[in-house]
Amino acid sequence: MSKNGTILDHNKLFEDDKYVWQRERKREFENACPEEEVLQTAAYTRSREYLDKNFERQAVVVNPAKACQPLGAVMAALGFEKTLPFIHGSQGCAAYFRSHFARHFKEPVPAVSSSMTEDGAVFGGMRNLIDGLETSIALYKPAMIAMSTTCMAEVIGDDLSAFIGNARKEGVLPEGMPIPFANTPSFSGSHITGYDNMLKAILGYLYERSDERSIAAAGGKQLNVLLGFEPYTGNFAELKRLLELFGAEYTVLGDHSENFDSGADGSYAYYYGGTRLADVPTAAKAKGSLALQKYSLRKTIAYMEEAWGQRIQAMHTPLGIGATDRLLEAIAGLTGKPIPQSLLAERARTVDALTDSHNYLHGKRVAMAGDPDLLLGLIGFCLELGMEPVHIVCSNGDSEFEQEARLLLDASPYGAEAKVHVGRDLWHMRSLLFNEPVDLAVGSSHLKYAAKEAGVPLLRIGFPIFDRHHLQRYPVIGYQGALNLLTMFVNTVLEQLDGQAPAHSFDLVR
Repeated sequence: MSKNGTILDHNKLFEDDKYVWQRERKREFENACPEEEVLQTAAYTRSREYLDKNFERQAVVVNPAKACQPLGAVMAALGFEKTLPFIHGSQGCAAYFRSHFARHFKEPVPAVSSSMTEDGAVFGGMRNLIDGLETSIALYKPAMIAMSTTCMAEVIGDDLSAFIGNARKEGVLPEGMPIPFANTPSFSGSHITGYDNMLKAILGYLYERSDERSIAAAGGKQLNVLLGFEPYTGNFAELKRLLELFGAEYTVLGDHSENFDSGADGSYAYYYGGTRLADVPTAAKAKGSLALQKYSLRKTIAYMEEAWGQRIQAMHTPLGIGATDRLLEAIAGLTGKPIPQSLLAERARTVDALTDSHNYLHGKRVAMAGDPDLLLGLIGFCLELGMEPVHIVCSNGDSEFEQEARLLLDASPYGAEAKVHVGRDLWHMRSLLFNEPVDLAVGSSHLKYAAKEAGVPLLRIGFPIFDRHHLQRYPVIGYQGALNLLTMFVNTVLEQLDGQAPAHSFDLVR
């Protein structure tokens, strides 16, 4: 609060004299480097010489564009009805996952932890796990508990199968309660690996413990759909709309959209929506499955193909016209139904919109960072617009992703300058932005610091988005998603043009 009683936000508050004084005294106490030396070092880190040193580092990762495995496992668990994510590890890890999701989706996130401490690290966490299961069932009354691990449990080698078996022997678990589990060490893989491991565990557990005769009698719906580690609740709504326009019968395997987008009606529940547990075994009898993130569903796809004998169409996130065309063709092929005329009309309107904005986006140089499936979708979308992807950083990518991205880029003249950086982080991206400038940056909120320092506008796409609200509610897939992305891209460019325009060129119409 200021001297005259006005309530200030933090930007103004910390300009007050007393805070300026505190910062100066703190610098003296810490024996900080002289300001001139700080500025010189900062300038050096923007140089070409530093870029070369930066790309030589092997042992240190700075601000990777990924999260850890158990975070993805929590999202997978919340895709099923009345399912409680149970994290076997420390309380701090569980708080990190919950806060990460809560900041992105602006929703509370139900998840529990075995709360291991130093004793658990020395003697093992079985007692924590069994007591935690008993407490969770008494308080939260889940229909299923989906268990994942963190670093501590993995390093000491806790055996989840044995621990859960001991909990059943002690009578802690109700008869028949499903407890699928996945090993999700935080020190390997990423959030998409953890999502995949947990989803495979859930589908396998529910299918393999079901009655095969009842499955055969019930049959399956036409189509299963899997969206993968999906940070856009709007994408679930959009895909369901497309399927319903086809008149398709479908099951979404892992539908976390309602848990991350519940309403405010004056009451709170722990669980919202999700795939019905009973629908999982019968999903094995569907005609086929459609996977919208092939890199975040690798193990799940392999399991469904082998154990279910399922025909699976796998693709990357369908962003833009061409990718949506392929999505609709896949749905038509799996269901035997023609593409609805209303979607063809929707496609035409979106193409018209892209044409309207083409002159402002053509030739714009773009840097992007994110997950493999999202990046492939973004590359395709940019190439359709005549934009030029230049820097593509994928912290959790691999050689297969790199090869696919390269093939996509090489098929267009607009991809000629692009470089794909697999296993690199956002500190690498910072060096690239200073030394090989671009017009736009695309990525999560974590990219904002490098983009702002380099003077590049940031389009916030992907996960996590902490510093903007409601973007996750808008679809980015399908023709409607392409229109949403186009709106973000072109209006960012127009805003930049207005900001740079002199008084005599401050146009009213563009």
